[in-house]
Parts: sequence; structure tokens; C-alpha cells
Amino acid sequence: MAGDDVPQMLAAMGPRLRGVRERRGVTLADVSRATGISPSTLSRIETGRRKPTLEVVLHLAKEYAVGLDELAGTAPAPAAEPRSTAPHSFGDDKAVLPLTPYVGGLHAHKHVLPAGAHSPARPRQVSHEGHEWLCVLYGRLWLALGNQDLVLTAGDVTEFDTRIPHGVANAGSAGPVEYLIMFGPQGERPRLRTPPAAGRGTGDRKAAE
Repeated sequence: MAGDDVPQMLAAMGPRLRGVRERRGVTLADVSRATGISPSTLSRIETGRRKPTLEVVLHLAKEYAVGLDELAGTAPAPAAEPRSTAPHSFGDDKAVLPLTPYVGGLHAHKHVLPAGAHSPARPRQVSHEGHEWLCVLYGRLWLALGNQDLVLTAGDVTEFDTRIPHGVANAGSAGPVEYLIMFGPQGERPRLRTPPAAGRGTGDRKAAE
């Protein structure tokens, strides 16, 4: 492992810890009672506002019954299987690919949710500090946002305050859904910077204001 890989591994560990916890159906309060780590510390680690210490990682790995290499993203790849006619093959769990190699601030991840064999139940919702921008790349994504239920398809974009309860699931059965997330743990968000249209003069701009 190269030294340059460490920041990227730390940036990816928060979403991995959150994914493991959510797959087990436990809350931050549940984990806090079992490990003695405060819910606020767990939340800051999961949202990238704090780097996890080795002691914390060891406690969480034991509580979740997962290996350190899995949390660090260094687990060996599974043995190759016979090639399928399908374009891609995904496991049972959500895959998360970090796109920004740092901890804290506005950061981005690509998520892949495999298709389920049955119609999913309404997504389990969570809430926490921050702001999220989400764009669907492929497939159909079910977003449960507060009391609303939205089905987003390729090219659809949404953003929301993550203090609103939210959760996602694959809304289709034909294949995976892929989407991008940009998340600001302190409420940071993308800024739209569109230059004036070419050929428009000062007078045109003033008339449009």
C-alpha cells in the first residue's frame, strides 16, 4: 500500500462504516451503547468530519464482525467466476467508490445498488447534519425523503438537507442503479457558476436583470 493511498482509504472508511451499520439495521445509539463511543463521534466519522482512530476502528470492526481489510477497502478480490452474458455482476451489498481522496469538506462518492429479487420495502430512513446532492446515472432509484417518495431515473438530480429523514433503494428489478453523491457534512454544497451567454452585450444583460 502506497502512502498516497492512506487519505483515500480514510475518506472511504466513513461511508463503509455507515453502510455496514445500516445493513445490520442498528442505529448510532445502539452502536454507542455497545462500544462506548459517543453517537456524535460515530456520526462525525461516518460523514467524514473526523478521522477514525485505530482504537475506534478496532471496536467497530469487532462490533460489526467485519475485518479491518474490509473497512479499509483492502480485502482481496474474490476468485474469478465464469463470465456471464450480463454486462456487470454485483454482490448483494451496495458498492461505494470514493471520488475525493480527503476527509471532511465537500466530497463525492459513486454508489451502486444491485437489483433485488423482490419489490423492496420502503427504504429505511436516516437523518444527520449536512447537505446532499444526488444524480442518477443509470437505473431507477427510490428516494424516500421525509413523507415523499420519489423515483429518479438516469439524468435526474436532487439535493436536500440531510437533517430531513431520507433513504434509498433500487426501484427496478432489471438491473443495478448507479448514482453520484456530493455531500457536505457542514452544509457545503456545489455552487452554480454559469458565465454570461456568448454574444450577449451589457445592455442585454441589464435588460434581463
